[in-house]
Amino acid sequence: MLPPDNHVHSQFSWDTRSNGSMDLTCAKAVEIGLPAIAFTEHVDFTAWAHDDLPPGETSIVFRDRVLPLDVEAYQAELERCRDKYPELRILSGIETGEPHLFPGSVAAVLNSGAFERVLGSLHSVVHEGRMISPERVFGLNVMPTEDLMRRYFEGLVELIKGSDVFQVLAHCDFPRRYWPQSANAYDEKLFEEEYRSVFRALATSGRALEINTRSPLWSAELMRWWYEEGGEAVSFGSDAHVPYRVGAQFDLAVDVVEAAGFRPGRDRFDFWRR
Repeated sequence: MLPPDNHVHSQFSWDTRSNGSMDLTCAKAVEIGLPAIAFTEHVDFTAWAHDDLPPGETSIVFRDRVLPLDVEAYQAELERCRDKYPELRILSGIETGEPHLFPGSVAAVLNSGAFERVLGSLHSVVHEGRMISPERVFGLNVMPTEDLMRRYFEGLVELIKGSDVFQVLAHCDFPRRYWPQSANAYDEKLFEEEYRSVFRALATSGRALEINTRSPLWSAELMRWWYEEGGEAVSFGSDAHVPYRVGAQFDLAVDVVEAAGFRPGRDRFDFWRR
């Protein structure tokens, strides 16, 4: 049996454009036999609010397309899909970008509705006083790729220690998606201690780690590092932005997670656990 997909986006995430559909995504989830799905819509910010914690005089750049989540419309569509697909457990949720830097802004969103699944994500690094996506830093060619990855992992530890609003850490090697073809092949082993530092911090906090199947799929050895550092739970996330990708590669991800020592949880809706 496939696990729940705890990381899915619909038309209410700013980066799905016209391709996202909560209704069609639910239909696909039922078709492939998922027990549950969580619509964790993007919550990113383009300005610092009063209670946020910007690192120094840092500007937020290249976020012209980012829009706020329409919580009222989102929750109305969620209820409509719950009525239409009673065989599927449909969870509300958000994916919070840099919650340790935007605590006031995130709190305002969380207070605006009921969210059952909250993901924590790092989509940016600070470079020369600007918050900028790793993909753009790669494109600028201003530092070695390995240095950027290490800076990103350092930021993840800060995120984990600086925010307690999320339950699951999403795509913890996010820049790997955009690894330049001109660079040496990405080597998980090269960053073993950085991964382990992130995993130790997350395990100490008692939260779950996501295996993200939109990113390059992890090796069983990498997932075993999470187990060895005390990780208790694994969440599966397709990070789907279009309906056909919900649950993508979950059969392979299950093999990876099982090989690392994790098993299905207390029921079919639970995280997988050690």
